[in-house]
Amino acid sequence: MAQKPGIPKGTRDFSPIEVAKRQYIIATIKHHFETFGFQPIETPSFENYDTLMGKYGEEGDRLIFKILNSGDYLAKANETLLVNKDSVKLTSQISEKALRYDLTVPFARYVVQHQNDIEFPFRRYQIQPVWRADRPQKGRFREFYQCDADVVGSTSLWQEVELVQLYDGVFSSLGLAGVTIKINNRKVLSGIAEVIGAKDKLIDFTVALDKLDKVGEDGVKKEMLEKGITEDAIAKVQPLFNFTGSINEKLEKLSQLLASSEEGMKGVEELRFICDNVITVGLNKSVLDLDVTLARGLNYYTGAIFEVTAPEGVAMGSIGGGGRYDDLTGIFGLKNMSGVGISFGLDRIYLVLEDLGLFPDTVTEATKALFINFGDTEALYSMKAIKKLRDMGCKVELYPDTAKIGKQFQHADKRGIPYVVLTGAEEMNNNKFTLKNLATGEQTAVSLDELIEQLNK
Repeated sequence: MAQKPGIPKGTRDFSPIEVAKRQYIIATIKHHFETFGFQPIETPSFENYDTLMGKYGEEGDRLIFKILNSGDYLAKANETLLVNKDSVKLTSQISEKALRYDLTVPFARYVVQHQNDIEFPFRRYQIQPVWRADRPQKGRFREFYQCDADVVGSTSLWQEVELVQLYDGVFSSLGLAGVTIKINNRKVLSGIAEVIGAKDKLIDFTVALDKLDKVGEDGVKKEMLEKGITEDAIAKVQPLFNFTGSINEKLEKLSQLLASSEEGMKGVEELRFICDNVITVGLNKSVLDLDVTLARGLNYYTGAIFEVTAPEGVAMGSIGGGGRYDDLTGIFGLKNMSGVGISFGLDRIYLVLEDLGLFPDTVTEATKALFINFGDTEALYSMKAIKKLRDMGCKVELYPDTAKIGKQFQHADKRGIPYVVLTGAEEMNNNKFTLKNLATGEQTAVSLDELIEQLNK
C-alpha cells in the first residue's frame, strides 16, 4: 500500500483562498513599510550555526532547527562526546548550519558583511519565513513568516516614535481597531533589578517577569525563587504586579521606584520622550500602553521594547514585537551601530482578521468569467476576446476541454466564478458573446466592447 502523505507538525498547506488573504496582509504591510522609507532585502533561509547560536538566550537556542552536515556527519565527531552522549557539544560538530530563528540576527550579519555598500542610517524591511522548534498550538507554528522593519545607524528616539506610528498605520489599514501597542524599556528592567538587589540575575528576572500574562503572579514568583532571586527582592517588585494608571502616572511611579538607579532613570526618560511624542502626534485606531512587566526573552534588546496585542476579546498572543538593540552588530565585529526594529506576526494577524471577519470580500475574488469551450473554432474566437480582457487586467479563462456544457457550468459554480461566456455558432456569426450571470441566471448578447465594459465593472 502507498504511504499516506502528511506534513511535519507545526507546518501548513495553504489553499488559494488562504494565500490570497495572506497576500492581502503582506501587501498592506509592504505598502506601509515603503511609505515609511524602508528598503527590501532578503537573506538565506539557513545561516551558519555559529551565526545564530548564543544570540537568543538559552531558551531561544533550544528552539533553533539544526541542519545535519551532508554525508557521514558522524565521521568527524569526537568519540568521547559520542560515548558520553554530550548532545550540546556534539551538535556543533555534526551541524555547521541552522534554519534562521528570526530575521533580526541575519539582518545584523547582513549589515556587517555589506557595511561598505550601505548608506546609514539604513532602513530595511524583510518579509520571509523563519523556523522554530516550538510546541505547535493555536497561533504558534514551527514555520511561519515574519515581516520586519529595522533602522540601523541612528540612536535617535524619533525612530521609536515612527515605529509606533508604523504599527498603527498597518493595523488601521487592515481595519483592526483597538490593538494595544505595549512599550517598556530594558534600562527600566535593569534599574528595577538593581534597586531590588538582583542585578546579577537580570536575565532570569526579566524572563520570569515576561511570563506574567501567561502564568500569573504566583507562577512568576515561583520561577524567580527557582532562579535564585530572594524573597526580599521579590517583595520589592510587588507593585509591578498591579501597575495601573495612565502612562504619565506609571512614569511617575517608576521615577520614584528607580530614583537611586541612573540606568533606570535613563530608561524612564526614554519612555517619556517616546510616549509624549506619540501621544502628541496621535494614533488612528491603536492604543499605546506602558507595560512594566514586558520584558521579551530575547537578550539583545537594550532600550525600548515593543509588543502588540490583539483587540480585547480575541484569544491570541502577541501579533507583533520588537525593540532597540544597541550592541547587536557588535557580536559580528561592527561596534557602535545602534538599531531598532519591529516585527509583524503574519500568521497571528491572519487568525485575528479571520476571527473578526475583517477580510474584504474582494480579497478572494479570482476569475471573473469562464468562457465555455464548444470546440477548437469557438475556442479560438474566445481566445481573441480573452487576450483583450487580460491585457486590461481582467481575470478570465477558457475551460480547456470540450466537455459537456453542464460540467463546464458546474466547474464555474464550484470555483465561485460569477459569469460564464458562451461563444457558439450563433454568437460567432453575429460577432457577439452571450454573457450569463450565474447568480441571477440572467443572460444577454453583447458585443466585445460591451463584454469588456461589463466584466470590468
